[in-house]
Amino acid sequence: MSSTMRGSGPLAAIALALVAGLAVAAFLPRGGGAGEVPVVTVARAPFVQQVVAEGNLSAVRATPVTIPPGAPDSLTISWLAPDGVLVHAGDPIARFDPHQIEISLRTAQDALATERVKAEKERAQSDAEMKKLAGDGEIADRELEAARRFQKKDEMIFSRSERIESEIDGDLARQRSDHAAGAAQTRRALSAAERQLIDIQRRQAAANIARARQALASLTVTAPYDGILLLRRNWRREPIRVGDTVFPGQPLADLPDLSRFQAEVYVLEADAGGLAVGKPAAVTLESAPGIVYPATLSRIDTLAKPRFRGSPVQYFAVDLALAKLDPARMKPGARVTARLVLDRLEGALAVPREAVFEREGRSIVYRRSAAGSKASLLSGFEPVPVVLGPAGMGRVVIRSGVAPGDVLALRDPGRPASAPGGGGAAGSGGAPGGARSGA
Repeated sequence: MSSTMRGSGPLAAIALALVAGLAVAAFLPRGGGAGEVPVVTVARAPFVQQVVAEGNLSAVRATPVTIPPGAPDSLTISWLAPDGVLVHAGDPIARFDPHQIEISLRTAQDALATERVKAEKERAQSDAEMKKLAGDGEIADRELEAARRFQKKDEMIFSRSERIESEIDGDLARQRSDHAAGAAQTRRALSAAERQLIDIQRRQAAANIARARQALASLTVTAPYDGILLLRRNWRREPIRVGDTVFPGQPLADLPDLSRFQAEVYVLEADAGGLAVGKPAAVTLESAPGIVYPATLSRIDTLAKPRFRGSPVQYFAVDLALAKLDPARMKPGARVTARLVLDRLEGALAVPREAVFEREGRSIVYRRSAAGSKASLLSGFEPVPVVLGPAGMGRVVIRSGVAPGDVLALRDPGRPASAPGGGGAAGSGGAPGGARSGA
């Protein structure tokens, strides 16, 4: 040894002894607590099975704000009031791009002017044709009259050829007169038909002008009464925005009636067993977590469906009728959390989930045996088959198999606490499938 170690012999011996003592203590049991099995005593108490759901507040009645029916086939939104803003009666909610409508108006106005010019032109042409035909008719009538007056019929005076020629001249004059009368009648009919066609086209152009002007007047949608504006969402839960194309009759937004609210929440399909109209619930606003509002289930969807497109998770939409209104805190769209009471049992034997195990397809508990006065790691408990009832958050009802006063282990007493499957809730399955939590 060096001189340094020789000089500090007593101190070195004490240090070595302390280190050896700590090493030995690390492998010794830590009193009685480390090996003890945690237990619970069975007692009768009220049991409430409930499910927690989230959703939003909505008005019981809301007036939809729609695109006017007189609008053109499609419109593009050029301005839109913000979602959730307070509006008053007559305030603008949305404006639309007038470019296409103005083009349609100018086109219709040009068409109307063209039809008016065509009408004037047709009238002038018809008058000129009728005057010409009237003159031709007068000439034909005079020729016919002359032919009749000077017809060569006397056989003593005129030769046979002269008499035949005179008769032919008379027939030609009569045909010309008939032709002139027929042509005038035909022209009058054609002129009337042309005028009717022009009049139809003119009325159509006027109707297009009126429709375009009505569309221009409907390019601004206003609020029918005071309220909070809630823009409609598409299938992606996105609100309508500037630049979107909309159509006549399509709803843009809703103006809810702020005098009556309901909560619309969504319950997982797996947790929906026991839902029924009329059952109680408690609603809490995310903005006021300390206040609970009583409610009752007023409507339940008949079919479960995803909340978002493409999601495999199915939900039931549930409407909750609130027992009272809080205008200072309740706003449309406010997020809420609701506790829906599915079942209530008085005097039930409810134990923590950790006390129930599944062994060989059966639900069992480990009950302290009469011979064992103290729960130990290896003895003092016996497995007992049980029949389970409804389950809640962290607790499950035992219908048969145990009695009040029984002491149950909260982990498998045959395994160390650190071993896999040592506890009822981890590794061993906890409460079996029949005792699914409603949370």
